[in-house]
Amino acid sequence: MNQLVVDLLRVNLRHVREFRDRFDTVQDAQFPGAVTVCCSDSRVLQDHIWGNDEPGQVFTVGNIGNRVIQRTEAGPVVSGDVLYPVAHTGTETVVVVGHTGCGAVTATYDALTGRLPEGSEPAGIEYCLDLLKPHLRPGVETLPDDVGRAGAVNRLVEYNVDRQVEFLCDSDDVPDGVSVVGVVYDFQDVYGGERGEVQLVNVDGETDVDSLRESHPEVEDRINRLWTY
Repeated sequence: MNQLVVDLLRVNLRHVREFRDRFDTVQDAQFPGAVTVCCSDSRVLQDHIWGNDEPGQVFTVGNIGNRVIQRTEAGPVVSGDVLYPVAHTGTETVVVVGHTGCGAVTATYDALTGRLPEGSEPAGIEYCLDLLKPHLRPGVETLPDDVGRAGAVNRLVEYNVDRQVEFLCDSDDVPDGVSVVGVVYDFQDVYGGERGEVQLVNVDGETDVDSLRESHPEVEDRINRLWTY
């Protein structure tokens, strides 16, 4: 047996001892307060970001590029992974979680600027990048001329979060009472805070920092953006 798998199973026993009594109230149903849509990245630990250690509190969705959009024959729709808790478990808060240095955004940026030749990624990855390209293309075209590649990517991380939030807010499948929030998880010292801080960049489509701070003074120190476009 692969030693890593052996180690993972051993660690799972610690989880068993810690959590064995925490499933009593959620064995038959779940009513999570929030669904988080996070980028699939080993450096971004969805539950740990929020200090979540109770089953049933957070419905976690992960994919490269923290996408909420799914392509169907009828056109783009809100992904069923994201929509399920909103439609079936009474969840009324969606949090789109981007992160600094996002590989999916980097690859999409490189593809849109000719640095990454078409077809250079496996088909499954190309499919995911193709879902991001039409939403990030206007952002790439709007980037300041004097920004470097890393700076461009981190601005596009915000831009991508904004586009995912916008799609949710505009969808008829998402009830008006659902709050949609966009954040960026920073572990690369980009925003000037502590490593691992979540920066609030979008609330229900509002992206203006001053307006957000005025509307949400209780978290004004966590409302920051790199880019106003």
